[in-house]
Formats: sequence, structure tokens, C-alpha cells
Amino acid sequence: MKRKRQDLLIAVALLFAPVCLSVDASGADRPNVILAMADDMGWMDLSAFGNDRVATPHIDRLAKEGIKLTQYYAASAVCTPTRVSVLSGKYPLRFNVTRHFNDRGQFLPTCNTLPKLLKTAGYQTAHVGKWHLGGLRTSDAARRDEIPGPREHGFDHFLTQREEQPIRGKMGRERTLFREGGTCLLRNDEVVGEDDPYYSMYLTDIFGDESVRLIEEFNENEEPFFLNLWWLTPHKPYEPAPEPHWSETAASGISDDQHRFRSMMARMDYNFGKVLDTLDRLKIADNTIVIFVSDNGGAWEANNGNLKAGKTDLHEGGIRVAGLARWPGHIQAGSESGALTHSTDLLPTLCAAAGVVPPEDDTFDGKNILPILTGKENELDRGTVFWQLNLYKSLQRHEPKPKPYATEVARRGKWKMLAMNGEPVELFDLEADIYETKDVLEANPEIVKDLKEELQGWLAEPRIQFGNIPD
Repeated sequence: MKRKRQDLLIAVALLFAPVCLSVDASGADRPNVILAMADDMGWMDLSAFGNDRVATPHIDRLAKEGIKLTQYYAASAVCTPTRVSVLSGKYPLRFNVTRHFNDRGQFLPTCNTLPKLLKTAGYQTAHVGKWHLGGLRTSDAARRDEIPGPREHGFDHFLTQREEQPIRGKMGRERTLFREGGTCLLRNDEVVGEDDPYYSMYLTDIFGDESVRLIEEFNENEEPFFLNLWWLTPHKPYEPAPEPHWSETAASGISDDQHRFRSMMARMDYNFGKVLDTLDRLKIADNTIVIFVSDNGGAWEANNGNLKAGKTDLHEGGIRVAGLARWPGHIQAGSESGALTHSTDLLPTLCAAAGVVPPEDDTFDGKNILPILTGKENELDRGTVFWQLNLYKSLQRHEPKPKPYATEVARRGKWKMLAMNGEPVELFDLEADIYETKDVLEANPEIVKDLKEELQGWLAEPRIQFGNIPD
């Protein structure tokens, strides 16, 4: 049985193995890249998007000095699938990833990834923060021929938390994952010990300090760098952030969890500010693309504004998230775009900025949105965009999950059709009804017919099964 499993993994690895790419950029033309992603942050959790609950001045710098994307979407309403889309540039369904991984042996198989492609152009690569793509149990490091981790996916260096049970579940229940987060770190497949300075630090501070350290180290070399900074904030468990952010976010009439949430947001913003200040201090901000997004819509205490639903649901509150990008000299300061953009777009867009030509024998679902970011285009003709998520019957918010339930979305232009197992259940005109209050399914039979055919064709396309080797 084990031999059959290994044969399958080898076949998958060969199918998705990266190929030699051409590079069309000189060293001076290749920008550094920082891709920051929050976890469970709502569409309106940033001041730049209208939040009045907690100030986020450092993240807001990207809106003032770059572009705000008001119609940026995550590829899923939960964590793992979106992370698959960011690294691979493909819909998560291509790997049959239809819900979050369970920390018990599931993993993203070897494939072409953003860090691998950037490495072909000489980029130094590092991952800091949450991973949730498998391969981070303590036992996995000795099985890299079977179970890839961050380095096998293209990162020269990584620092993240171990992903295994019962550690994560216990720390989540006890609400110690942030305050004792340094006690379960993994650095380049080595467990971080008690003698490490990070061991006793608050988790968000660890990720901020490690990012600063890496930027300083990378800057000493002549090659550009790619830093993949995936915060765990503001995902549960909600824990008080260190001072002064705990006291500064106190307010009358809010719950303890809401206070904790706000303090965590403020602490993430503070640490992101240290990253931006480091770019300024090293005088490399002008040659660095900085992007800030979220992995899915807001959960529990997050601010989704009036968007419908939230995490675990395919209405706008679950998939529409804040998007910001800054690249001085290329992206106009204070600009804004309502073009439909998507987490699968990050790979082709950043490859284009780096002068990397993607392999011709691989197909990516994302689009190069540099023309949108730089103001050369207002819209992209991207056809129909799809989402799929296995049914979560509980909404991770303080209200019931809306019905009818849906497991897929087909979106073309202003039309958004929700479906259950390929059968249409709702249709919304998002230009007229961003909050999805009026179902117009019955009034638009031709639109529904076309989108249903496209959706069912997409669902029937071949998939590669994600890896799964339990202990």
C-alpha cells in the first residue's frame, strides 16, 4: 500500500515539476516583492476601507502611496484553498482542495509555484508566518521525498508554526496560540528551542521581527528578494495583544473578544509598519512591490461592513477582501480600481513584474493584472471566474449561515450565480446589488443557462489529488 502511495506521489511530482523558464529582465529591473496576507480579515477591517473601530495607519500607507482594489477576491471562503491559489496561480479545485487541511497529513503536492518561478530570475525567497499547506508536522521533515514543505515549494528559508494535532487544537482552545506561539516554531525543518529569542515572544512580533531581519539580510546581496509574509492575525483564538495596543484599543460597549480582536489588528499593523520602515531605512522602498490582502472574508469579530455572510460562505462577505498594492514609480499614489481581481492573479502578475515568462506547458487560471495596477487598463476581459467550496453548514459569524446553501460560484461581469453541486440556486447583479439582497435567478433564464453550462464544464475538468499521508 505504501509503495502505491509513493508511486502516486512521484507521478504527481513529475506532472507538476517546474520547467526551465526564460527571464526577460535585468537585475536592476527586477523589483523586490513582499506579499503580505492577513488571516480572516474582513473587507472593512482596514481604515483605508472605512473601518472606524481600530486605526491601521501603516497598512493604510499602501492605499495612500499605491492602489486600493475594491473588488479583489480570495479564491475561497476558507484558508487552505486560497493559499493554494496564491502559490500555484490555479484554482484550488485543480488540486481537489475543497476545504481547509486538517493538520493530519494533507499537503499541497509539488507543482510550479510563485517562489520557484521567481527563483529562476535569481530571487532570494523566504516564507514567514502561517502556512496551512501541509508538511509541517515534526515527523514530516524526515519524509521530504514523500511530503513537501515550504522549501520543496521554492522557499530558501522559512519560519512558521508546526502544523500538527493536538498542539494547534490545544493552544487554540486554551487561547495561547499567539502568546505562546514561539514554543511551537519550525525554522527550515528544525524545531526552534527554548534558547531561541523567539521562543518567548508574541507570535505577531515574531513574524514582524523575522521579516525585518530577512529584509536586512537580503539587502546585503545583489539579487532581489521575495518575502511571503502570511500573518495569522486576526484569526482566532482572540488574545490580548501586548501594550500599548491592548490599552489603546479599549472602548466602552464592546465585548472582550471584540477588544482582543482590535488589539490584534493594531499589533499586526504596528509590525507591518516595522517592515515598511525597514524598506525606507535601507532606501529600497522604490524598488519593492508590496501587496496586502486577506485569505478569505471576515470571521466572528471581523468587520465585513454590509457584505452578506462571511468566512465559510460564498456570498460576498466570505470571498471579497481588501486588496492593496504599492510600487513607487509604477503604481500611482492614491489610486483606486474596481476591476475584478483574484488571488490566482498574484502569480502571473508578480512574474510579469519580475520579467519571468511562465512555462508554456503549464496553465494558470490567474491573469496578469499589472495593467490594472499601473492604470494602463480599467478592466480585463477575463471571462467567467469560478469558486468551489465544500459545504460548511455553520457560518463563522454571529448570525446563521444564509440559505439556500451554495458550494460553487460562477461570476461573469456583473452577474454572480451561486450553485449547489452544479445546480443554480441564486443570481445577483453585483453592480446594482453589492449586498446580495435581491435574487434575480428567475428573471434571467438565459444568463443562468449559460453560467450553469460553464460551471458544470469547469467542475468536470481533470484534477490532481492533493497529498494525504497520515501518521
